[in-house]
Amino acid sequence: MSTFDDREDKFEKKFAHDAALKFKAEARRNKLVGLWAAELLGKEGAAADAYVKEVIKADLEEAGDEDVFRKLRADFDAASVEQSDHQIRRQLDERLEEAVKQIQTEG
Repeated sequence: MSTFDDREDKFEKKFAHDAALKFKAEARRNKLVGLWAAELLGKEGAAADAYVKEVIKADLEEAGDEDVFRKLRADFDAASVEQSDHQIRRQLDERLEEAVKQIQTEG
């Protein structure tokens, strides 16, 4: 039983570690995409920082990326910023890749 228990323990630790890394990468992605969107919306300094926090908070509404996408889409529409759905989703994907790379180089 010891070998089985060891394998189970290692699996649980890896699962927890992977989940923590995913959460960290998504949070970093939200910060990066928030900065990108803030720039397009003409926000600078404290206003940009506050907007980034709004984007991060939006991701807590539901699982997945749709809550962040909806926030960005609504804000761009309200400010008449021309960004297609595809461009927004591409930024979400690219910023996630960037966030993962940043986290990997830190570790």
